[in-house]
Amino acid sequence: MNSEGIRLLNGRWYNTEELANLLGVDASTVRRWRTARPPQGPPFVQVSERVTMYNALDVEAWLRSKRVDPAAAA
Repeated sequence: MNSEGIRLLNGRWYNTEELANLLGVDASTVRRWRTARPPQGPPFVQVSERVTMYNALDVEAWLRSKRVDPAAAA
């Protein structure tokens, strides 16, 4: 396992377009998150200059960190 305890070679991976479809946003939004300074959005792996991949476990953890529970906030 890597330092975060996530096995990166096991599990589902998404490219930018697949992640955008999954999240219901435009691919340009995912690219903007990635190129913002500091970077926003889920963690990513820059496989090459033109290929960026997102691990499903990282995406789930990122979504969980963005989750707002109105009942807990009351």
